[in-house]
Amino acid sequence: MTIQLHAFDTPNGRKISVALEEMGLPYSVHVVDITKGEQFDPAFLKISPNNKIPAIVDSDGPGGRPISVFESGAILIYLAEKTGKFWPSEPAAHVATLEWLMFQMGGFGPIPGQVHHFIALDSEADRRYGLQRFMEETRRLYAVMDQRLASNDFFAGSEISIADFAIVGWAWRHPRHKVDLADYPHVQRWYQAMMARPGVARGFAVPLRRAG
Repeated sequence: MTIQLHAFDTPNGRKISVALEEMGLPYSVHVVDITKGEQFDPAFLKISPNNKIPAIVDSDGPGGRPISVFESGAILIYLAEKTGKFWPSEPAAHVATLEWLMFQMGGFGPIPGQVHHFIALDSEADRRYGLQRFMEETRRLYAVMDQRLASNDFFAGSEISIADFAIVGWAWRHPRHKVDLADYPHVQRWYQAMMARPGVARGFAVPLRRAG
């Protein structure tokens, strides 16, 4: 039995490919090309009603029945509960995992995503205000992460967790949102350690675009 990963080459898609590789779960990739509007295909909407990637279909879900899961944070929690991996059982670390996962879902994703939007606009007048606002907030979020990692190896503490997989997907795009990790040395140390992990490297190498 394998999990079907429906995704594209985005930070949210990479969160799940990284998690699947780190957890050692067999899976197949179904590319959903969001540049061509494939996220609105009726077949995809059956498993992701919000027409967003990623989504998964697990043929061996609860009770041995197939289940589909959408929203990257929900997918990470589902996979962690399914495998018991990267899901700390110690209460404080468990809470920290949830805190930092929500931090990513609510802030460190939507905010740099706005930077990606405004930086691509042709009009300087349209770009200026949005970039100033969202780049300042993006840098504030990096500073929050840097402070956390100043005294912790990973976001949940001493153990790597799904929160790290969630955040690394967006930290991967730091050049696009014009952030130099050298300005955040603890984030830089964590990022380098994450990217050096074989499972993370495989997760980023999985083709999430069609050839050609």
